[in-house]
Amino acid sequence: MGKDSEQAGIRADDAYERGDYEAALAELRPLAEAGEEWAQYNLATLYDYGRGVKQNHEEAMRWYRAAADQGDAMAQNNVGTLYEAGDGVERDHEEAARWYRRAAEQGYDTAQFNLALMYDNGTGVAGDPVEAAGWYRLAAEQGHRGAQYNFGQIYDEGQGVAQDHVEAAKWYRLAADQGDPDAQCSLGVKLHEGLGVAQDDGEAMRWYRLAAEQGHGGALYNLGIIYERGQGVERDLVQARAWNLLAVKVGNENAAGQLEGLAGEMSFEQIAEAERLAEELRAKIDAAN
Repeated sequence: MGKDSEQAGIRADDAYERGDYEAALAELRPLAEAGEEWAQYNLATLYDYGRGVKQNHEEAMRWYRAAADQGDAMAQNNVGTLYEAGDGVERDHEEAARWYRRAAEQGYDTAQFNLALMYDNGTGVAGDPVEAAGWYRLAAEQGHRGAQYNFGQIYDEGQGVAQDHVEAAKWYRLAADQGDPDAQCSLGVKLHEGLGVAQDDGEAMRWYRLAAEQGHGGALYNLGIIYERGQGVERDLVQARAWNLLAVKVGNENAAGQLEGLAGEMSFEQIAEAERLAEELRAKIDAAN
């Protein structure tokens, strides 16, 4: 990169950081047209997300592809994403897998995760749980939280690897520590059942609550179960009903039946109190998200 290009790059970065995407676009376009790989990628993202310019997936694909052809792993992954979604190009899962692989082989964790999903679901490639496990592992070891959660699931179910609840709990915890609500709920289940970890209802409840605070339906339902049964906490039907009401609102299919069972044990006053509590909890969850 020449001195002029370097200065233009600095101005583009500064403009992007302060949210002046039109100025960033003006700096990036001539650099992208001159073949600067990083500028091609950044210009593509502006078109992809409609920042400083009308959203245009065809233009995004054009510039991602230009950078991808020069070997940019993030651009290669995003070319795959556009092919998978059919944005700016005809949907083609085989092409998506091909571009994910190119980026994954360069060590890009998001592409490794995306390629693992393709093998996991048999989309664009023949389904292969062993291949899926291998790519999930590579991404998970780089700290990709989605891959960590899915790798935990693979160990939980014994797909592509020997079933191992200790390993499952280990990977769930790594993803849970990064705030993944699915992993937080799954770790709660492990702690509740004592699978792969020491049984601990108090810890299970803590992880369920962290996931529930992000609106996770399974965690909301599981909190209701814990309060109904008094596992690790004092039995509290008001709390049980409140959490199940929230679970119903996010589409948990088991919670509706749980509410019917609870109603037979509760007074009208308790039911009304549970509904008030559910509204308070929902407001807190909505505010946090």
